Order: sequence, then structure tokens, then C-alpha cells
Amino acid sequence: MHGIIFAELKKYVDARLGADAWRPLLREAGLGSRIYVPVRTYPDEEVVALVSAASRTTGLAPAAILEDFGEFIAPDLIGMYRSLIRAEWRTLDFIANTEQTIHKVVRLNDSQALPPEIACTRSGSREVVVHYNSPRRMCAVARGIIRGVAAHYGEQVVVTEPRCMHRGDPACEISVALA
Repeated sequence: MHGIIFAELKKYVDARLGADAWRPLLREAGLGSRIYVPVRTYPDEEVVALVSAASRTTGLAPAAILEDFGEFIAPDLIGMYRSLIRAEWRTLDFIANTEQTIHKVVRLNDSQALPPEIACTRSGSREVVVHYNSPRRMCAVARGIIRGVAAHYGEQVVVTEPRCMHRGDPACEISVALA
């Protein structure tokens, strides 16, 4: 997992659980006093351990934490990749073009970065279907980012997931419709 995700996770924990929560969460996750550098890559298991620890601490399901985290980081991700985002795009355009623009650049800039593979299908002017596939199985983060992107554009969306790896499907299918 790319270090930027860990840096964002720390910001999320600080915002949601308080500025003093990160170090105890690291200990609860069995990670000691780990320091994450945004330009490095770290084992996926460390994110899983941190989210599991946050789940135990808050009583929230890991999927709920991951979705909230995705929504939380959307503004920072939009800021980081602003130069790749076309001015005329809105929520559905942003989502439909993420793989060919943002993920492509992420992979070119860092061969060890492995963002999820997504393919999008426009099923009309008011809906896009995201086909999400990643061994990390963090579709909840994708759903949260989608909600955060919609908030950025001041749009309301209905997000459903008729197919999900967590329910035994080979990949996730996330439907995003303008409300």
C-alpha cells in the first residue's frame, strides 16, 4: 500500500478520533511506533491491522470505517491530481475517467503503487457502473471516494453495489447514479 494512504489514514484518525489517537492505534494494531513516509510502499496487512484496531476502538464495522475514510480523503486526492482533472468534468465524468488519467499516472510515477483496477461503463447520462477489482478488496474505500467526489461537485449520488467480492463475486460492481 502506498505511503500516501497511510499519511491520509493518520489525518483521518486525527480528525475522527483526536490528535492523540494515532500512537495508541498503532500499538493496538501491533505496529509499535511506526512512521509512514508518503513516498514509500508498505505491506497491505498494516492497513488491515490499523482498520481492525480502529474498528475495535470505535465499535464501527471495518467497512464503515473504510467508506468514511474514502469520503474523507477525496478532497486531498482531488487536490493532488487537479492537473489531470478536466475543468468541465462533473462527478460521473471524474469517476469514468479515473483509470485512464489518475491511476495511469500513479502507475507510471511509481511502479510499486498498485491502485485498484477499475473499468467504467456509462449506462446513460445519469449513471456510471464501476467494475472494481483489487486483491485488497477495499471496495468500501472506493464507495467513499465516490461520495467524496460527488460532494466536491455539489452533486447527490445513489451508490449501490449489486456485486461484491465480500459476498463471493469475482469482482465488485458499483453503480453510481445522480439523484
